[in-house]
Amino acid sequence: MPYLRPVPADQSAPHPGADTGEATGERPVPEQDPRVQWAATLAVIVAGALTIRPMGLSGQGLAVAVLFVVNAASLLARRLPEHRVPPRLALVWLTLGVFAAAALIGVSSSGTSYLFAFFLAGHIGYRLETRPALVLAGLCSLLCGAVLYLRLGPEQDPLAWTFGLATGIPVLIGIVNRTQRRAVRAAIEAAGSAERAARAEARTAVLTERGRIARDVHDVLAHSLAGINMQLELADALIDTGDLNKVREAHEKAHDLVKESLKQAQWTVHALREDTLPLPQSLAAMLASSGHRDALTVTGTERGLPAKVVQNLLRIAQEALTNAARHAPGGAVDVELTFAAASTTLRIRNRPATGEVGAGAGSGMGLIGMRERVALLGGTLTAGPVAEGPHQGDWQVEAVIPQ
Repeated sequence: MPYLRPVPADQSAPHPGADTGEATGERPVPEQDPRVQWAATLAVIVAGALTIRPMGLSGQGLAVAVLFVVNAASLLARRLPEHRVPPRLALVWLTLGVFAAAALIGVSSSGTSYLFAFFLAGHIGYRLETRPALVLAGLCSLLCGAVLYLRLGPEQDPLAWTFGLATGIPVLIGIVNRTQRRAVRAAIEAAGSAERAARAEARTAVLTERGRIARDVHDVLAHSLAGINMQLELADALIDTGDLNKVREAHEKAHDLVKESLKQAQWTVHALREDTLPLPQSLAAMLASSGHRDALTVTGTERGLPAKVVQNLLRIAQEALTNAARHAPGGAVDVELTFAAASTTLRIRNRPATGEVGAGAGSGMGLIGMRERVALLGGTLTAGPVAEGPHQGDWQVEAVIPQ
């Protein structure tokens, strides 16, 4: 069954959850179940202990016993983690294991001593790079084949001693396993890099959205609170003069600005909502709340627009309506939304004022903000009086957003 072994994370890359507080663990790499490897290793050792002869405490039996212990230790060392065994030390250990396996085959007279060479050759392919693994496996085959040839003699059936030449073949299985493991690890690291990139992009999107919300809130506060503060300061200054009529007038203007600010705040919240209505319905609702019912005209085939386009066009419309109420009170307002094949156009026109225009000019930041919003969408914005045609003399704001 597949086994998941943790792989140390890339220390040079930022932790994916560093900015978000998410707990992320090390990525696992599928490998063979260690219980299977332990069972196979113990099976080889137990089979060797039961079948390899002679084995004793003196003479040839002592030599066989010592070599058996060395081979068992070399085989058990397969379970040492790679990061704890330097490549040079692994090469030395496996080379000594090859010599010990060949020596055990030569010293013992019977048994399954050859199994140590087979299993060790397989691990050589898994643990070492391809070139040294093939060289060491070739050395294992030559040593084991030579030992069997010398022990059995030339008159013995060649199949017996050529069996020793096959001890290095399992190195190919080890190389395949190592290649697959590295491919899986590379895929997991690539997935980790992609995830980190996606998180970074998400953080950038969050910061961009925060900046947009801050700009929207600033537009409302900068226009409304400054005017309210000015009227209240004027009222405070007029108190000392004793002119109560002018004080009341200043307070009334401050109250009007508060009402207008609340209306603008409602529009802003409506424009910021993710579940906002399609643009025509949102514009109609905005116009109705500002007292301009049936002022919207939609031409062309209506289509869905990205949320970013809808939100910015609503803020442009809000700013234009605010400017119309401030500089042309009482003047009728017309809004045209045109869906063309290659663009979407929003026009807001207001006729000259019919009521009293309040003193004080605007800061000009409203038009700058509208141009910035249109520029973010790759479009163009024009604002100014209409010079000719049936709407001559009206003030018009036109935003054209490419498809």
